[in-house]
Amino acid sequence: METKQINVEFSKRELRRLIVPLVIEQLLAITVGLCDSVMVAQVGEAAISAVSLVDTVNVLLVNAFAALATGGAVIAGQYLGRRETEKAAHSGEQLVLFMGELSLLITALFYLGKGFVLGVVFGQVAPDVAAYANTYYLIVEASIPFLAIYSAGAALFRVMGNSKISMWVSLWMNAINVLGNAILIFGLHRGVEGVAIPTLISRFVAAAAMVALLRREDLPLRVRRISLHHDPYVVKHILHFGVPNGMESSMFQLGKILLLSTVSVLGTASVAANAIGNTMASFQCVAGNALGLAIVTVVSRCVGAGSYELARRYTKKLVKTTYLYMFATVVLTLAVLPLVLQLYNVSPEAEAIARKIIWLHGSMSVFIWPISFTLPQALRAAGDTRYTLVVSSVSMWTVRVGVGILLGRWWGLGVFGIWLAMMLDWVARSAFFIPRFHGHRWETMGLQE
Repeated sequence: METKQINVEFSKRELRRLIVPLVIEQLLAITVGLCDSVMVAQVGEAAISAVSLVDTVNVLLVNAFAALATGGAVIAGQYLGRRETEKAAHSGEQLVLFMGELSLLITALFYLGKGFVLGVVFGQVAPDVAAYANTYYLIVEASIPFLAIYSAGAALFRVMGNSKISMWVSLWMNAINVLGNAILIFGLHRGVEGVAIPTLISRFVAAAAMVALLRREDLPLRVRRISLHHDPYVVKHILHFGVPNGMESSMFQLGKILLLSTVSVLGTASVAANAIGNTMASFQCVAGNALGLAIVTVVSRCVGAGSYELARRYTKKLVKTTYLYMFATVVLTLAVLPLVLQLYNVSPEAEAIARKIIWLHGSMSVFIWPISFTLPQALRAAGDTRYTLVVSSVSMWTVRVGVGILLGRWWGLGVFGIWLAMMLDWVARSAFFIPRFHGHRWETMGLQE
């Protein structure tokens, strides 16, 4: 008979071993993205435009798969909290199967809808940009199933508390990508296929590594085999926990894409400043995103054990740690900002706008960001995903998008107005997430017998 254990404890050392690799992994993803952009620039402006267009869709997929896998892995985390390792392993197997099948369906739809995406979604573009986009699209979209499997594996290792594995696999995946780009672009002088092929290969290697590593016998959650048998009970909970998470992430990215179209009509200086601001803001939020993933691991296991007071205590502790880490990263980014602006070598107007929005984001994020983004991860880990989906979606579309367009275009505040609306979005989210966390409704959302 499987046994249940009420208390789930994480020592300071265990929390540190969980958090540090997550911070490194998040930082690595942003840094490699910058390296990719620099190398793509060597192919030409048409290639940059093509890759950027296709990647607006791909970024949505990356975030949606990561969110879906993280939500689905909550089931395994709650079973681990109950010390029901066989059920945890079974739910892990079902998550990998679900992500694999879903990704194959999405891949087929992407290829069938290629004409719509390239011709309608992206609109009228120059012929050379269209040709580059077509080549890049055909190669990169073949990596969708591998991306999904990697995301599932990374999420499962995180709920086991073994974030070091996902960090190392991510490191190798990104190293293969960057090295492949360098060889094909600088060595063999290829076009956008020199960027696309390494992406495909690196994601295949990462997916294969995750499947192999999940079969290790020393794991508390070991995926022994991937059968085509579907367990309706587990699939239902994957859909319940994971799909709202994935939908929330997808709508968040769609909102950002919509706001980009608003920024584009404000002029070249505004577009450049917004791009610089997004890059620096990503660095400012690295620690916050990592701590959010750590909360999913810790809280899901506490909830599985039925120890809700412990879940509250760890959430408060990790949110406080988020404040500390984010303060350090914000101070660092603001300190190096003059050097960064020099490297970008943009116009004085763009530099002035960028400086203003980066200071706005940094000064506000150290007060509001953790309770609007890190705190709700505890609710998601407990299974309260519908509430977080509704709050985030309504706030995103009414405040960030609606008020952003109002302030940016109609009230004449430009990009600064759009970023100011982002801060108001944070405040709106916090106003709902704080009382929800202090209440008890989320304590009823976990796995039921």
